[in-house]
Amino acid sequence: MILMKKLKLDGGNKMNKAQIAKMIDHTILKAEATESEIIKLCKEAIHYDFASVCVNPSMVPVAAKELKGTHVKVCTVIGFPLGATTTEVKAFETKDVIEKGATEVDMVINVGKLKERNLEYVKNDIKAVVEAAKGKALTKVIIETCLLTDEEKVTACKLSKEAGADFVKTSTGFSTGGATPHDVALMKKTVGDACEVKASGGVRNFEDMMAVIDAGATRIGTSAGVQLMNNEESHQDY
Repeated sequence: MILMKKLKLDGGNKMNKAQIAKMIDHTILKAEATESEIIKLCKEAIHYDFASVCVNPSMVPVAAKELKGTHVKVCTVIGFPLGATTTEVKAFETKDVIEKGATEVDMVINVGKLKERNLEYVKNDIKAVVEAAKGKALTKVIIETCLLTDEEKVTACKLSKEAGADFVKTSTGFSTGGATPHDVALMKKTVGDACEVKASGGVRNFEDMMAVIDAGATRIGTSAGVQLMNNEESHQDY
């Protein structure tokens, strides 16, 4: 049964099911995803009026074709899932997917460079993608929170903000953990109104989703969008 009740968030605001749907990036990023699965994903996104579909770069043309003329955006990933490709490759990949129809790009930072405090590299890496996407696509920066200390999370968010990103995002969903309310709240506190926060990985039920929304997330990356809208449990990692 589809959950229709009103939900109270911080500050006394209320959101209905349709408003929550507009926060979901309906996602398939698994390696074995087929074109038919992407088409199904797009049809579901249109039906529920999700914010976007998030697919691997090679599937962007498929999603763009299916979503043409709708309000659903085409989101894809850059330097995914490790973030270890060179800055030049990330910038090229960004331009390429935008030409093929992407209107949102979720890039992965170079976690190793952050760990060794090469902050100029990390910032310039983000900035290269932001500049490649400027005026054409939103940029979300995946900081992979499960691999970072709280101090490193704050640093990554500050660098993302300074580089001009639109969003900071918790996770790829392909590492050791996903979004937590603690991390979302910390990220939102760090970026303030300069960026929005996307929670991804591990949002498996309606309670998980509401917890990260209450913490400050305005986008939810999940492969379980349909289950969430129907108040069902998902057992997938992303």
